[in-house]
Amino acid sequence: MKDCLKLLRPHHWIKNLLVLLPLLCSGQFLRWEKLGKGLWAFLAFSLLASAIYCINDIRDREKDREDPKKCRRPVASGAVSVRGAMILCVCVLVLALVCGWMAAGNRWISWGFLALYFGLNLGYSLGLKDFPLVDVVILASGYLLRMLYGGAVTDIDLSSWLCLTVMAGSFYLGLGKRRGELMSRKEGGRKVLRYYSEQFLGYNMYLCVALAVLFYALWAVDPITVSRAGGDGLIWTVPLVLLICMKYSLDVESGSDADPVELLLHDKLLLLMGLLLGGIIFAVIYI
Repeated sequence: MKDCLKLLRPHHWIKNLLVLLPLLCSGQFLRWEKLGKGLWAFLAFSLLASAIYCINDIRDREKDREDPKKCRRPVASGAVSVRGAMILCVCVLVLALVCGWMAAGNRWISWGFLALYFGLNLGYSLGLKDFPLVDVVILASGYLLRMLYGGAVTDIDLSSWLCLTVMAGSFYLGLGKRRGELMSRKEGGRKVLRYYSEQFLGYNMYLCVALAVLFYALWAVDPITVSRAGGDGLIWTVPLVLLICMKYSLDVESGSDADPVELLLHDKLLLLMGLLLGGIIFAVIYI
């Protein structure tokens, strides 16, 4: 049971909190009907992502056995059989569909975002991850699709500035992940890394983070945001956003695991700053 749970990578569900971002930023987080739909949407996206992880681990099991870290994955290590992983994948997919129905019913736009996420990431697992830039686009699109899905499920119009913030920030995280992998590359690493250089990834990574911070600041002073927050207090969170980005960049440059989730869970300062940012945004909008 423990190995099956490990295969689903529930610690990566933290990324799916982006599904609830439209609720938080719209001032409707405490409307229980919408929050209920948002929580069902969170479960649907989380279970769908876990199904993708199962497919990825089944497909990459032979290559993972040659990696000193990935060889401990349940399928690669033999703790979960290929047949068992397939059965688990189907079960999780069914549960994701049930949760998706509870969240959105027959609203086709919501199902479209789920289908697009599944299709892109299935393609990523089946080989698109070996193509330069395509891999980063798919990584980045996953974050944006989470927020778009959350907005569609809860029937909330998303701010263009907020969408651009998440888009630019997603590219920053994706490029940072590849830069970290390139800096610590060993034999048998990702094929796509041969197409990248540290300079290319670094320049574009910092271009994207600059745009993300700019878009966030523009969202903070947008008249709609100001009216929801009862003032322009959110602009004072920009320095904290800058510090969070700097800390992630520092971790990447120091050779740490550049996976955003792993960094967030193991870097206590980064986690604390992220929680502080979320708490301040909630307080400014709702208190």
